[in-house]
Amino acid sequence: MSTSAKELLKGLYESDFFNDPTVLKKYLHQDAELYWNASTGFSKMTYDDISNMSKEMGKSFISLRSSISHLISEGNTASIRLTYYIKTVENPDEEVGIIHFMAMWELKDGLLYRGYQISQPSDEDPLNIDAHIRIKS
Repeated sequence: MSTSAKELLKGLYESDFFNDPTVLKKYLHQDAELYWNASTGFSKMTYDDISNMSKEMGKSFISLRSSISHLISEGNTASIRLTYYIKTVENPDEEVGIIHFMAMWELKDGLLYRGYQISQPSDEDPLNIDAHIRIKS
């Protein structure tokens, strides 16, 4: 049984890729491309770029938890909206919201292949905290 786009997307963003970048092989196509619009600007990332970024994240984060509010799919494409919460090496007793994401990914050969992602730093505005609108997937 093949994994759906929705299952792959949820799996990637809930995985511990920051502790073990080899986890990415389970979700991302070797030729994956990520087109990322962030508050710092635009970047196009390859599989290797994503893997290297994951390794760097693992040096600072003790934990990374995603709170998914939206997860939808149609055919070979899935979209997700989430907030990441982290505990850092410097402050292991406090979990803080770090970033909001919206992403769409297309599949190729049963793996996530081409992604379009938008992110911005998280905030404490109660209207932006997604726990109350969490959608069961």
